[in-house]
Amino acid sequence: MSSTPQSPSPALPAGAPPGLGRPAAAAFGAYVIWGLFPLYFSALAAVPSLEVLADRILGSLVVLIFVAAGHRHRAEIRAVIARPRVLGLLCLSAVAIAANWGVYIYAVQTGRAVDASLGYYVNPLVSVVLGVVFLRERPRAMQILAFFLAIGGVAWIAGEGGGLPWIAIALAMSFGTYGLLRKLAAVGAVAGLAIETAVLAPVALGWTIFAAAGGALAIPSAGPLQVLLLLAAGAVTVVPLLMFGFAAPRLPLGLLGFLQYVNPTCQLAVAVFLLGETVSEAQGVAFVLIWIALALYTGDAVVARRRSLR
Repeated sequence: MSSTPQSPSPALPAGAPPGLGRPAAAAFGAYVIWGLFPLYFSALAAVPSLEVLADRILGSLVVLIFVAAGHRHRAEIRAVIARPRVLGLLCLSAVAIAANWGVYIYAVQTGRAVDASLGYYVNPLVSVVLGVVFLRERPRAMQILAFFLAIGGVAWIAGEGGGLPWIAIALAMSFGTYGLLRKLAAVGAVAGLAIETAVLAPVALGWTIFAAAGGALAIPSAGPLQVLLLLAAGAVTVVPLLMFGFAAPRLPLGLLGFLQYVNPTCQLAVAVFLLGETVSEAQGVAFVLIWIALALYTGDAVVARRRSLR
């Protein structure tokens, strides 16, 4: 639902309001960190995916307990708990993000980071469809064309014998659903994720205890690097989210929408050039179709934004 860490922050559009440098850098940094996740999770390939997922959930909760200790976040969390509808939406979004994390970890650990990057390229177009279905938004003609081009790319992979790219579809759908639920809940990033991880923590802790009792945990026999990476899972998850949470309300939607493609582009580059994965001919055609679709989608969004400001 990814350029190099040393890349400069992208140039701001002409006429952009002053003071966007730090938010743009924060958003760019968050997307680069997410884009480098294939390196992080591939280093944990010897650890079962469910164990990595459980550590990520529990570690995130620990970090968020400290981050949310401030009065503002504590007040927001109490307010959410007192609103059953919002709390219910966050319980559903917790399931969606857990599914997204789990599928992504599995994809990287099994050498399918290219498929994962495809999913995050498709995600913005999936979000458009979810907005139409559940929020009654009216799609523009260019958005419809972009969506069908992306569908054509996915169908091309399946038709050429590559099978249905279920990892890409699962990641796009789970993250798109997560975004929809969080939009409906309208809760701050820190408070929302704190509640989501608190909802998931009992399941993660129960699985960890069960696996430990059966001698199935990998961490007791893991090497120092793997132990360090597992312990850092919470910070690795929360830090880019906080960076994005700082940037999102301060940036024009067009710039934020453009920057989101840093993540899957970086993921694709890491998968091919650092992890040794290959892009099949069918995947190559699909990527070209989806890139054309995203160019149309982004250009249409920029034009619509400029018209709305007139």
